[in-house]
Amino acid sequence: MTDDTQKTTHFGFTDIPETEKAGRVQGVFNSVASKYDVMNDAMSLGIHRVWKDAMMDWLAPRPGQRLLDVAGGTGDISFRFLKRAGHGHATVLDLTEPMLVEGRKRADAAAMAEQLDWVVGDAMALPFPDNTFDVYTISFGIRNVTRPQEALNEAFRVLKPGGRLMVLEFSQIPNDMMQKAYDLYSFNIIPRMGQMIAGDRDSYQYLVESIRKFPDQETFLGMVRAAGFENAKYRNLSMGIACLHSGWKI
Repeated sequence: MTDDTQKTTHFGFTDIPETEKAGRVQGVFNSVASKYDVMNDAMSLGIHRVWKDAMMDWLAPRPGQRLLDVAGGTGDISFRFLKRAGHGHATVLDLTEPMLVEGRKRADAAAMAEQLDWVVGDAMALPFPDNTFDVYTISFGIRNVTRPQEALNEAFRVLKPGGRLMVLEFSQIPNDMMQKAYDLYSFNIIPRMGQMIAGDRDSYQYLVESIRKFPDQETFLGMVRAAGFENAKYRNLSMGIACLHSGWKI
């Protein structure tokens, strides 16, 4: 007998039971973990590095701050944060342990070992007390969360008063012709790159589809505010291909 009231969500363009999404997302990132950083460079022609630097510019890390980097995977954001801060502490949390394993292998991780923790965990149920962190970041990860609003609510909970949220995510280009051109590239080229570089076309097909299912800039801004964040704003990057959302726990 099936439960007709079972909630559904999207996995790319496919509707699935909410209870299945986390496992499917884990499957995607288990598959691509060893080639994740290489694929980021290939897919974006290296521009993801510029976006992450823009994130740090707006965030302006300060010495001694404690960062929680959710869906932090291979540690890219945490390494940038610690270098900018000079000294501090970063906790990298990810649902997929192989991503964290790849992060620990990086030279940056060895140099900053005393400043880093690596934790397997769920963005919707963070294993930390209230009011723990100065900064919460999530980079290209929140669209993979089953219920993004719950992740934002959890971000608000674990941040200290005066703490900062910053979300970097793919978004929507506010120009129909440019969006169509971007779609042609995304749907025709990126899955082929996934097959050639990571040996996995399906995972990158999902990643492209998941971008199209994610809320646009204004809708997501409303979700940030609904979680309790104030002075919430966003900045488009590369004409809206990516977007930074910022908010404060006041």
